[in-house]
Amino acid sequence: MGDRSADATTPLGSRRDFFANAGGGFAALALSWLLQQSEARAGSEDDTPLAPRPRHFAAKAQRVIYLFMHGGPSHLETFDPKPDLQRLSGQPLPASFGAVATRRKVATNPLLATKRTFRKYGKSGIEVSDFLPNIARCVDDIAVIRSCWADSVNHPQAVYQINTGSVLMGKPSLGSWMGYGLGTENQNLPAFVVLPDPSGGIKGGPPAYGAGFLPASYQGTLVRGGSSPILDLDPGSDRTRQRKTLDLIGKLNSRHLADRGGDTELAARISAYELAYRMQSAAPDAVDFSRESAETRSLYGVDDAETQDFGSRCLLARRLAERGVRFIQLYSGDVNGWDAHDNVETNHARMCARTDKPVAALLTDLKRRGLLDSTLVIWGGEFGRMPMSESGVGRDHNPHGFTYWMAGAGIKGGTVHGATDAVGLRAEVDRVHVHDLHATILHLMGLDHTRLTYPHNGRDERLTDTSGQVIRSILA
Repeated sequence: MGDRSADATTPLGSRRDFFANAGGGFAALALSWLLQQSEARAGSEDDTPLAPRPRHFAAKAQRVIYLFMHGGPSHLETFDPKPDLQRLSGQPLPASFGAVATRRKVATNPLLATKRTFRKYGKSGIEVSDFLPNIARCVDDIAVIRSCWADSVNHPQAVYQINTGSVLMGKPSLGSWMGYGLGTENQNLPAFVVLPDPSGGIKGGPPAYGAGFLPASYQGTLVRGGSSPILDLDPGSDRTRQRKTLDLIGKLNSRHLADRGGDTELAARISAYELAYRMQSAAPDAVDFSRESAETRSLYGVDDAETQDFGSRCLLARRLAERGVRFIQLYSGDVNGWDAHDNVETNHARMCARTDKPVAALLTDLKRRGLLDSTLVIWGGEFGRMPMSESGVGRDHNPHGFTYWMAGAGIKGGTVHGATDAVGLRAEVDRVHVHDLHATILHLMGLDHTRLTYPHNGRDERLTDTSGQVIRSILA
């Protein structure tokens, strides 16, 4: 895949620049995606850059649902019990743990015990916090990775790294690499969909789901609930008239193109009209919950004010997955989200209450529909939280040790990989860097991370840069 050529550079002042700077929010992103997809198609060898492509090797996973806990959930309050932290609470971090870099220099603050109770669940006996009773009941389908670590203590850089493999802005995101490597199963819907928190904001902004130096057709597309999931796609009331209008425009544009061969901008525009027409039918159908049973809506918590938002987006993720969208990323939390500086107990009680039931419902629903065997579900944020206190009751950012979990296709459920140290400060046993997480996710999708490359500035770039090891212990 490394020999695929890049798009030609778009001239300054082109339509892409206009829409990028127009401040149209979802509308600008949606229309930009449509035009960019078609432009990439116009210049490609096979004219279908998002057509399904062969994998490097056979794999069970066909698609990914990535549940992103925005702001950094505390492993110490969720999936990583630490008896020694409870015992040493109120004392300074023992000197044996060495120096630790923190953004707010709280290394000298006393250790903070959690108020949560952990107990064993399922046949596997994996310990989970009482903050997450519903996810805990699914633990035999989950592989918990307790030894993750990353390179940045700041949100934007950490968000970039966990999404793109680099702390620097402008690299392709995981979902973009997935679309580039595998294409999409449904040409009427994007390969990579982002379901943002309606409260607004992603730390680091759109580059977190951007295509970077990959062709723009692979960037994430923002989709929301309701009758207009992507703005400016409303077909109006007369589809027959619209079809005739598009046919006329297409005929005139094609005649104009024939007289000026090689105009990829015009060819892209012609294709964009057709793609938008197809999406007018496919996108509203995907977000229409009217055919879902009352039991299913209740399972996701759509009928409960506390879980309605995230539950609706989890249900939408399932509907997009079964319609062939390759990579779906849900954000839990706005620019503050799980960022528990002031009071970890209050913050996480709120965030867990909003997400625990919907996440468990997603796993349950996928499993009973036979979709979990082909869908990889991922849970985690950009980093974890410190065992030392902040403001007496909060926790600062901790990239040195945190937890992720995966479930579904290709995953050995009921397993735990790695461990942090005695108080949960640093990954200590079988450490897993962000590059290792990405290598494993690609592997589960049938892609060798060392072979999924793209030529850029004289170098074959890849998601995992020059490192990354597949986490074999969690593979089924």
